[in-house]
Amino acid sequence: MRKLVWVIAALVLTGCGEGKNVNAAKPQSAVVSAPAAAAPQWDLEVRGETPQAISDLSGWLIEHAFVPTVIKDSSGKARILIGPFNSQAEAEARKVQVDAALVKAKKQNIESVVIEHPLTP
Repeated sequence: MRKLVWVIAALVLTGCGEGKNVNAAKPQSAVVSAPAAAAPQWDLEVRGETPQAISDLSGWLIEHAFVPTVIKDSSGKARILIGPFNSQAEAEARKVQVDAALVKAKKQNIESVVIEHPLTP
């Protein structure tokens, strides 16, 4: 049993970088790439007419294999977004899937809207 503990400890220390020179020079990239022109991206915003807890709705989306992101807009209102998608067609396809899941779960007063991806400041 002790040997197993020592082996695990040695593996953990090896994985953490124990024994490596901390001051070792890191190779730097000689090529600096300029940011590409940003193509418009699309998101799917899921919102309810009745005030519903953001955590409840985002938790429901996660349970149904949709990965939401909760952001706050400039007015401080929380918004639930799924995406970003590279094209509006991809966002529309995901909207159909979300709407079908909402109908199947009998969720009322919740809508999904395809919007252009908000710019980050």
